[in-house]
This record gives sequence, C-alpha cells and structure tokens, in this order.
Amino acid sequence: MKKIYHVAVEATLDVIGGKWKPIILCHLGNGAMRTSELCRAIPNVSQRVLTKQLRELEKDKITKRKVYGQVPPKVEYSLTEEGRSLRQILVAMSDWGNKRVAREQSEGKDVEILDPSPQGFLKM
Repeated sequence: MKKIYHVAVEATLDVIGGKWKPIILCHLGNGAMRTSELCRAIPNVSQRVLTKQLRELEKDKITKRKVYGQVPPKVEYSLTEEGRSLRQILVAMSDWGNKRVAREQSEGKDVEILDPSPQGFLKM
C-alpha cells in the first residue's frame, strides 16, 4: 500500500518523531553507546521504551546495532550516515529550544536547560 504524506515534514516526523528519538540521536552524535549508557544519559526513559525507539531508528536506517560475540552479550548503537544527515535539523531544534526557554525565563517562568549546548550534534 502506498504511503502518502500531505506535507514533507510528515516524512521527517515519521522517522524522528516522538519524545525520545531526537534525544537518543543527540547522545549517539557523541559516538557509539550501549543501551545501559543511553539509559543513564536519558534517566526518564524506561528500558522498554528506549529499546523500542532504538529498534525503530534501526529499522529506518538512522542507527545501526552492533552485537559483539561475547558473554555477557555486548550491543552498541551508533548513527548511520543517514542518521548523521539529521544534524542540521537537530541543531535547529536545540537552538529553538534554547531561545524558547530564555524567553520563558525572562517572563519569570521556572524553567531550565541543564546543558544548553547541542552536544553530540556538533560531532555528527
């Protein structure tokens, strides 16, 4: 069955939409990470949701999964070339978020970004 998008941004959101995928991509921009490292880096995500999001990103060829043949098993996730091509989008999202939080702070709202830098996006 043919997939139809009404606007092109739908195609992007189909791949990186959701609460956790852009955050996962940010961390993977720093280099390959194990699932447990991602769990520590993103403390509010559950193991089940993280694994599901990683598998979806892998299916869409945004990340790749490398399994090492050892006991206990070791699995690392990293960005593919297509995943690295999302850099400009993610930097723009980070910049927009920084500006929004700064505006909200100037309005007296109690909001904070712990690390306002684009982190791994710059290394992608």
